[in-house]
Amino acid sequence: MPRVLIIEDDAESRRALAGLFAREDWKVLQAIDGEAGLELALRDRPELILCDLLMPKSNGFQVCRTIREQLQPTKIIVVSGRDYGVDKTSALQAGADEYLLKPITWELLSNTIDRLLPQIPRRPKPTPAAGDDSQLARIRFWGVRGSIPVPGKGTVRYGGNTSCVEVRANGEIILLDAGSGIRLLGLALDEEFGSRSMKLTLLITHTHWDHIQGLPFFSPAYNQNNLIRVLGYEGARAGLATILASQMETPFFPVSLRQLPSHLAIEELKEMEFQIGKVQVRAKFANHPGICAGYRLFTNSGSIAYFPDNEPYEQLKLQLASRDGIGEEEARDFAAAERAKMVEFLQDCDVAILDTQYTDEEYAKHIGWGHSSLSSVVSLALDADVRQLLLFHHDPNHDDEMITKMVEQARGLVAKSGKALEVEAAREGAEILLGVKAAAA
Repeated sequence: MPRVLIIEDDAESRRALAGLFAREDWKVLQAIDGEAGLELALRDRPELILCDLLMPKSNGFQVCRTIREQLQPTKIIVVSGRDYGVDKTSALQAGADEYLLKPITWELLSNTIDRLLPQIPRRPKPTPAAGDDSQLARIRFWGVRGSIPVPGKGTVRYGGNTSCVEVRANGEIILLDAGSGIRLLGLALDEEFGSRSMKLTLLITHTHWDHIQGLPFFSPAYNQNNLIRVLGYEGARAGLATILASQMETPFFPVSLRQLPSHLAIEELKEMEFQIGKVQVRAKFANHPGICAGYRLFTNSGSIAYFPDNEPYEQLKLQLASRDGIGEEEARDFAAAERAKMVEFLQDCDVAILDTQYTDEEYAKHIGWGHSSLSSVVSLALDADVRQLLLFHHDPNHDDEMITKMVEQARGLVAKSGKALEVEAAREGAEILLGVKAAAA
């Protein structure tokens, strides 16, 4: 049974918090001031401490410093009614792991504990009734365009916002990229959750502007009750946090990243496989300028691959062979090996959302730009036995009519292959329920 120590001089607040933890099968220890709390902490060594900021005998800052010096593994959450940035900064510097504002909801507290103490077992949730699709993975498209948003009458059907895809699976809400489409997603989440807190994970493929430009307009980031993890690999010339903060600096934006009131944690990924709750994630670096990755999410309902920016090596290597001092055969062997790795990464994927920015004719004029052609993407999906292919990262110069033609061409290539592969163009507002052969607007 996990143990929590609540150090709080207000009796009513202390009883309320104790009741919440007791219902979740925690052993609850209580102290009415900082000095008594330190004594209990050093004696019983709880896994978690909830500490008020302003208390008699020893205040929250003093408690944090002492606990951090002597009980390194213990997690400390400071809970306070004071919404001053200097208090939060001072508490974190003193050794607190998190700073939450009163009044506090169990949902926010529970999500924080899940993040700080993932090894603590939680009370199992009720098994969903037969026919309940709430546990199935859902994919929804909020931005499907590449390079720059293109609103207008020519992009009504497929949409003009840049990359953003929402995935709900295994109890997690995972956002893929933060292009301009994330603004509407944020408004929808606000309406859905109301006053309840949100726990979100944002996976960034890379920091080209069309994949991060919507983050400053993501309304859940302005709610102090929300927990948002931002994960991605290091940028080409600066760390992930530095790049995300730079687009919100003066004179570009009136609110800086550090001023966002949500509990926003930016983490640079080091491993190519990791977990988001019960969702296993596998990453692979893409052939695209700078540091760029694609992701594959493994859920209880199937797997989803997301590669919004990637260029095949075949024509690129052949074109650059003489410049790089290698022969055509060597270039072909290298390209074939890299393609085989991509086929392996996508093998038997249920839904693959892949960069298909160019027609074959356009790609011939854009070799080395970091994007794929239609036939190369269809061929890749066929060889990997993908079940459903979503053409993605539509070129800003492609209107609805052009994208529809590309879908028809792709389906024609599939028909010639004799294989079974569903092909659609990613479309804003479209939703896929993974595990159910249906896609509805």
